[in-house]
Amino acid sequence: MAPFLLQRSAGLLATLLVASAVIFLVLEVLPGDPALVMLGINADSDTLQALRAEMGLDRPLLERYADWLIDLVQGHLGTSVTYDVPVSDLIGERIAVSLPLALLAILLSTAIAIPVGVVAAAHHGRLLDTTVMGVAQLGVAVPNFWLAILLILVFSVGLRWLPAGGFAGWDAGVGPAMLSLLLPAISLALPQAAILARVTRSSVLEVLREDYVRSARAKGLSQGQALWHHALRNALIPVVTILGLQFSFLLAGTIIIENVFYLPGLGRLLFQAIAQRDLIVVKALVLILAAAVVVVNFLVDLSYALLDPRLRPGVRHG
Repeated sequence: MAPFLLQRSAGLLATLLVASAVIFLVLEVLPGDPALVMLGINADSDTLQALRAEMGLDRPLLERYADWLIDLVQGHLGTSVTYDVPVSDLIGERIAVSLPLALLAILLSTAIAIPVGVVAAAHHGRLLDTTVMGVAQLGVAVPNFWLAILLILVFSVGLRWLPAGGFAGWDAGVGPAMLSLLLPAISLALPQAAILARVTRSSVLEVLREDYVRSARAKGLSQGQALWHHALRNALIPVVTILGLQFSFLLAGTIIIENVFYLPGLGRLLFQAIAQRDLIVVKALVLILAAAVVVVNFLVDLSYALLDPRLRPGVRHG
């Protein structure tokens, strides 16, 4: 198992290195002056020169990239030009909103999708299956920002059960903070649950056609026992793959939802940094979000060996 982990870890580090190089090149080397982009075309020449020196634009490319990597390893992400505070402080404040939001959304999505997908597979070709898949198709088609507005109209404006936006803060207590995240999490979770339910149904149907499932039924197991104890676990690999992709999307792709609900998360910070042309913040955020995607996919890759013993290193297939 150790060589397997070393191999995957080396691949993880190589991917992160390539991602950092691409982000660095895109934001600092492509045609255009990053300092001029940040300050605008009417900026004073002395101010431009000072910012270029602060950003190291007067130094060779490889030296700048090497210094940036060393700073990243040490946890130094630079200082925001807009806020005049370390970027790591900004990200630390905002991730306390985005990470719980993504976790809550993925928990809701999984809790809805897997039972629905399994039930649809168990009633394949019947009215329940057709109805569930029709609703799932509708869920895939509905944009999450439109769903967010609809939820605000119903549960905030109409019923007044939940806040329409803003974040109460963790200092106000776990309850108020989670209430602030509930509608955004549902807005993110329902479209993802629709996708995951369809994948779960297809995967379970494929496993149900295998000989060992029919053998289990022939030995006296009920349909429910064969379905939940035998078929589901063997159907989880594609489901876990989609879950990993969805969590990465939820962490990195919440810009619209966080702006709809005025949540001070990473997505809103990225939107603000782009609008304010704060490329130092944009570069750090893009790298962190890309790293999150790579790390989640790495963990999903490792989970395959836990779900299917045949995929473990050293196990022979016969």
